[in-house]
Amino acid sequence: MLTHSLLDKNKPLYSQVMRRDHRPYWLKKLVQKFSNWYSANYLLPACDHFGSHFTIMKPWCVQISGPNIHIGQCITLIGEPDNRVRICVWGRKPDSGTIEIGDYVLISPGVRISALDQITIGSNVMIANGVYITDSDWHTVYNRTKLATEPTPVTIADNVWLGDGSRVLKGVTIGENSVVAAGAVVSKDVPANVVVAGNPAKVVKTLDPEQVIVTRERFFTDPAGQEKLYDGLDQLTLADNSLLGWLKTIIRPTRQD
Repeated sequence: MLTHSLLDKNKPLYSQVMRRDHRPYWLKKLVQKFSNWYSANYLLPACDHFGSHFTIMKPWCVQISGPNIHIGQCITLIGEPDNRVRICVWGRKPDSGTIEIGDYVLISPGVRISALDQITIGSNVMIANGVYITDSDWHTVYNRTKLATEPTPVTIADNVWLGDGSRVLKGVTIGENSVVAAGAVVSKDVPANVVVAGNPAKVVKTLDPEQVIVTRERFFTDPAGQEKLYDGLDQLTLADNSLLGWLKTIIRPTRQD
């Protein structure tokens, strides 16, 4: 939290807590075009279906592999070099195993989704940094060269929020609107409209089902219009940036940068 003494009264608060983008407009657009090209050539072909109006940040830090992967529209995937996103199917047979991800889903850096049989993630699900979702132990307790014979699929319903570093283990169903706290380990079913925390995760709060939950879908009522709006804002806010000025902030950054 910023104290009063650290604030510059002559500047709006948002300008003091957010780093300015010093790139010229054309450079930002060039990076976006390269990202879209990379996604179209290396990520989308790895899926049986990949929806429209996606946002993939640093797509070269996202790994998608295996058969039967279906991803809905308006997904946001955020990769980082030290926190790659991995969405992988390792089926019992070459063409078996499924991952289905709905619309308007947010997947943050360091997320791993690993399916042996089936993982289903609904729409408007928010998955924070470092979350791990798996539908298998990947071997039995006593024979560690053998897979468990019974499938234990995972289902995460619409509007679920998985907190930072949480774990969702085999055979689990998480109900609509529920929240999994940071660091929680979910090993049993979670009902709808609750908050769970701890290891193993237990219900610590019940949500009011009458309360309206504003979801990520609200951002995407007009995806094409939103893209046009953000492009216009980029043109406005980056108009005075120069290549030399941006290089200066890279080579010799100051506190103002």
